[in-house]
Amino acid sequence: MTMTVMARWRTRRRRIATTTVAALLTVTAAGVAQLATDSAAQAATPSAASPTVTGPVTGGKGVPVVGATAFDLGKVGYRQSEYFLAGSATAYQASGTLGSDGKWTVTPAATAPYTTRIVVNRPADAKKFNGTVVVEWLNVSAGYDGAPDWTAAHNQLIRDGYAWVGVSAQAVGLNATKNADPDRYQALSHPGDSYSYDIFSQTGQAVRKSAATVLGGLKPKKVLGDGESQSAFRLTTYVNAIHPLVNVYDGYLLHSRAGTASALSQAPERPDIAAPAVVRIRPDLAVPVLTFQTETDLPTGLLGYVDARQDDTNRFRLWEVAGTAHADAYTIGIGATDVGDGQGSVAAFNALRNPPTGAAGFSCAKPINAGEQQYVLQTAFSQLNRWVTTGQAPSKAPRLQIANNAYVLDANGNVKGGIRTPAVDAPVAKLSGLGQDTGSSPFCALFGTTVPFTPAQLHALYPSHDAFVAAWMKAATSAVNAGFILPADAKPLVAAAASSTVPE
Repeated sequence: MTMTVMARWRTRRRRIATTTVAALLTVTAAGVAQLATDSAAQAATPSAASPTVTGPVTGGKGVPVVGATAFDLGKVGYRQSEYFLAGSATAYQASGTLGSDGKWTVTPAATAPYTTRIVVNRPADAKKFNGTVVVEWLNVSAGYDGAPDWTAAHNQLIRDGYAWVGVSAQAVGLNATKNADPDRYQALSHPGDSYSYDIFSQTGQAVRKSAATVLGGLKPKKVLGDGESQSAFRLTTYVNAIHPLVNVYDGYLLHSRAGTASALSQAPERPDIAAPAVVRIRPDLAVPVLTFQTETDLPTGLLGYVDARQDDTNRFRLWEVAGTAHADAYTIGIGATDVGDGQGSVAAFNALRNPPTGAAGFSCAKPINAGEQQYVLQTAFSQLNRWVTTGQAPSKAPRLQIANNAYVLDANGNVKGGIRTPAVDAPVAKLSGLGQDTGSSPFCALFGTTVPFTPAQLHALYPSHDAFVAAWMKAATSAVNAGFILPADAKPLVAAAASSTVPE
């Protein structure tokens, strides 16, 4: 980075910090009154059953089986442990129609015994714990337990001192875990996914009631429910149907959900009770929900969330992020080894110029999306936590522009509207959540595409390297001021661009 550009960036950083602090301190009297009202509405004691907690689990191959980050958490001041949760889980049945408005009424049905596991990542130093626990519904779309949101957002979670809990809520993930290490997990038993909702409730209850064991003595103040992709489909059902009964979680982040939701109950263990084709978040929920969507998630014919869009309220926010895909280069590769030292940001920027076609054992026909949604997702966690702790709602976001079920594109081929990042506002590639050839794998449809600009295109946009860095910096500053990128992420984001050779 040249001295001139660096000086400008330092000046802008000071302005960003000043603006951000001022924004954080601005809570209107009406907002405080609303917070008091909402706090009273949420005052009911969480009422899920408390499972028996045993552990920490040892033996077998010596480490928890979960698709997540691969570096030693001790290097970043964290420690990992694993526990078994056992109890009796409840399935649910509908009382009346499950409507598109999400205002569902359900009642308990059958019960069945279960033993599942949770993986816990927490600060080694109790003084660094910020009081919030994120419980991620581990994703089973690949046939095993994965933690896509921990992988994508771990730098922010670690930086701010969250505890994270990943739970094997579904049978496919638990059985795959058991098969991967039979000696360690021989006690695990899952009665079927109709019982997954109560298993998720009981996990949150264990975090609250058995914190001395689960969190090593850390005292949680807030507990957030989180899930990506299929897990977000199930959390949509959970929020609408189960949360009002048990009141375990203080807020939710639903990442890349579909327009519909998962079944409330399903064969073979219970009768099928499917969700309607379009499902919105119930409007009378007493806790916040932030729904985070990529370009892949909206179009009809794919996940179809466009049909379930709803307006922002004092309890709901919808974030749609331009240039992003349901899964991407960071989540399946870079994120696993990113320890937050800036090298992950360099690798993420380089992926825009030289995008991979997949990862080990997985390849698509075209280069996959490298749209850097991880920065916005980290902000989503930060703003959701601020929402549940102070009452200050996240920034309102513009919607992605769609006409005739197709995205409206700018002159560079990137979508208009939505949350903007430097990757689309100072672009070095055409980014999309669509356009992948699915012949190599049906999962490839979720990975979108990246088409790097040619040298001629880059030189037409940026006559010099300083011009490019200045444009990238301007876009980063705009995203920070809009509340969609954290100031702590802006520095490595800009430094990565400055270390590049754009325009080649």
